[in-house]
Amino acid sequence: MIEKVVSDYLVVGAGAMGMAFTDVLMTETDATVTIVDRHSHPGGHWNDSYPFVRLHQPSSFYGVNSRELGNDTKDLEGGNAGLYELASGTEVVTYFDQVMNQQFLPSGRVRYLPTSEYLGDGLIRDLISGIEVVVDARKTVNATYMNVTVPAVTTPSYDVMEGVQCIPPNELPSITTTPDGYVVIGGGKTAIDSCLWLLSNDVNPEIIRWVLPRDQWMLDRAYIQPGPEFADRVMLRQVETMEIVAASTSLDQMFDRLLENGALLQLDPAVRPTMYRCCTVTSVELNELQRISNVVRLGRVRQIGLHDIDLDDATVSTSPNTIHVDCTADGLARRPIRPVFEDGLLTLQTVRTCQQVFSAAFIAHVEATYDGETIKNELCTVVPHPDDTLDWVRTTLENALNSIKWNADPGLKTWLSNARLDGFSGRGAPRQAAGPSGDDLLGRIREVTPSALEKLAAYLDEGRKVN
Repeated sequence: MIEKVVSDYLVVGAGAMGMAFTDVLMTETDATVTIVDRHSHPGGHWNDSYPFVRLHQPSSFYGVNSRELGNDTKDLEGGNAGLYELASGTEVVTYFDQVMNQQFLPSGRVRYLPTSEYLGDGLIRDLISGIEVVVDARKTVNATYMNVTVPAVTTPSYDVMEGVQCIPPNELPSITTTPDGYVVIGGGKTAIDSCLWLLSNDVNPEIIRWVLPRDQWMLDRAYIQPGPEFADRVMLRQVETMEIVAASTSLDQMFDRLLENGALLQLDPAVRPTMYRCCTVTSVELNELQRISNVVRLGRVRQIGLHDIDLDDATVSTSPNTIHVDCTADGLARRPIRPVFEDGLLTLQTVRTCQQVFSAAFIAHVEATYDGETIKNELCTVVPHPDDTLDWVRTTLENALNSIKWNADPGLKTWLSNARLDGFSGRGAPRQAAGPSGDDLLGRIREVTPSALEKLAAYLDEGRKVN
């Protein structure tokens, strides 16, 4: 006989977004929640990540709203030295496990079904025992829609011939025999992490080949920091960025000025990036990456053989004793926009670009506070993940419009000011400097924002017509 469970909410996915959403429900409502996930522990894709993975943003901006992640300290060594700590993958998984077992389950309002798959219509099957449960929920929350993938559980999109050594980054620390060289395949965060890990382990950069299908615009992590000591620096960068946009005469000229200002970074000054994925680096990390001179910009890999790698635009040599590191899984795939709220279904998506956990927490607060799908969807305008250069324009514009809309609502403005996960206006944000300096910066941003947004809208419209 199939067991029947009654819950106010059925949350499908115990990853970062599902956990952040549930946390706000637990804090702001008396709702009951059933959470189902295929993994044996909460944390979603973090359970499958490579052992040297770390956040690319300060820990204070990540996790759930009600519980601090990390110790609010700065790293003393490595590429992030002097900046606020970046939690490791192990720390993140442990943190979510603590949230589940020390907060959610003891409340008596959460039921957690790990190692289980959701089959639809409330039906859940345990992957180990085969036991099925039906959850009668008032609303279902899809916390898996963003479809985060990592190389360890994703088959490469190219062919790998028999005998080729092609591994996910997870296996790098297990290497026991020195190879002829390393080929890192991919241009995103995972590839950057893999290159930096190899360099930090004294691998000669001359034996590292980086197959880079697209160069990307990067952000300087020094300007994405919490705390009062960074307040002037962070706010000045925001002001200068908007002033550059407002004063620009063309899209290309705007990006040239953003590069000169340091608002955007690039790997090679001679190669114009075409990709934007919110990746952050420090100047130390960027300098390390630039030690790799053998960068292959000949398109995507189509096939790896024992002696050759076939790419879109050419063939390059390899060897049976070369280790190829697959970093091509798309952890930030751009998904089609769906209404967040519709007919008893909530589809969690980003309402601030690349800020998944903040977005999930914000959506939960709107769900708990407002009535009617129309107003809820209006407040939760989706900002899809970026992919190309024009997406920097789009996400900068859409983030600003959402922020203006939220701050016009007194209740939302108060919630944001107290939200740990809001690294831009909440408790995790750098505080405005006191006195004339802070007042001057605030005045400048208010003055320039309307013309900057108008310019961004024009560039976006122009770019869409071209594309």
